[in-house]
Amino acid sequence: MSEYVTWKDEIVEEIHRIREKYAKSFNYDLKAIFADLQKKQAESGREVVNLSSKHSLAKPLSKPTQDRG
Repeated sequence: MSEYVTWKDEIVEEIHRIREKYAKSFNYDLKAIFADLQKKQAESGREVVNLSSKHSLAKPLSKPTQDRG
């Protein structure tokens, strides 16, 4: 019979408590939480990379050229 070891990490537990308190302060409203995070991001003055672009970094495949020789 295998035993399961319960592992507690105080840091992870603290993060969960903080996250729960933050979500509860917005009544668990994801739109409100998202708006708050966007506001904090804008106010931070930090450069943010936007990954929402639909442009691909990969080069498009080129059509094979026919040998006309």
